[in-house]
Amino acid sequence: MAARVRAEFAAEPGEVLAVIGPNGAGKSSLLHALAGLVDAEGHARLGGTDLLALPVRERRVGLVFQGQLLFPHLTALDNVAFGLRARGAARAAADAVARDWLERFGIADLAGRRPRELSGGQAQRVAIARALATDPDVLLLDEPFTGLDVSVQMALRIELGRHLRDFAGIALLVTHDALDALTLADRVLVLDQGRVAQAGPPAEVAAEPRTPHVARLVGLNLVADGDELMTFTPDAVVVSLTEPEGSSRLRWHGPVASLAPHGDAVRLLVHAATDLLADVTPAAAAELGLVPGTEVWLSAKATAVSRYRSSGDADPTGR
Repeated sequence: MAARVRAEFAAEPGEVLAVIGPNGAGKSSLLHALAGLVDAEGHARLGGTDLLALPVRERRVGLVFQGQLLFPHLTALDNVAFGLRARGAARAAADAVARDWLERFGIADLAGRRPRELSGGQAQRVAIARALATDPDVLLLDEPFTGLDVSVQMALRIELGRHLRDFAGIALLVTHDALDALTLADRVLVLDQGRVAQAGPPAEVAAEPRTPHVARLVGLNLVADGDELMTFTPDAVVVSLTEPEGSSRLRWHGPVASLAPHGDAVRLLVHAATDLLADVTPAAAAELGLVPGTEVWLSAKATAVSRYRSSGDADPTGR
């Protein structure tokens, strides 16, 4: 069932807008509504035209799903040329454009292969080329790197970034990865429960997150304190089995939910008044006997905490 989304925002031609938020926030529903894959009420004005009022075939929208979703019976070339052929382009002209896009993605030699003969990274390059080949006004990318190996993700992220810099339309990128938002996007739109919770430049959103999801994405702890929000890094947290002393320390208490390696440290997730992250050394984890369920105290020096005011409704322009 699609999430209910009531999101107001603006984007400019040539801009890449990353859409982030927790599962069920309405990210994919937003993209599917713009593409005409689900019924939607409201307006999406593009150059004076309401996109939602147009028949799907008349919307100049390119869509890239996670998992490629190529036509299995068509070759890579025919997949990329499909949108152009569907709009009435002659085969020769459509094939020429498709070959050009396959060349741009460095996979022209795979033009005759069908999807089952392609690796995940190759298939996703074909899928992105297919979306761009129709010269859309809006490019919708729904978690395009999901399911790919980390090295493939990195290479494809670099390639996509190069093409997005040359893309004259509006690109909306749904992602669950902070790296995508920080490296590919001009601005970030944070959805929470179908509404805009925050919008702004990636560095600004990362520095002052206003939802726990965004804080977790960028590796920060977020605690509300009246009309203020406080953020601090997991390595600024001290873990102990007894209540810490000292008035200069902020403190929380709760059970360890999970432990996982994180670089040279062990990262704890603790269910305190709010979920918090803490990094300890493997030696400290062993000495304290930390396992899921262990009751611990967390503390942080006030000087290690960044404070900023909590805001109400986000500026839909993010500017």
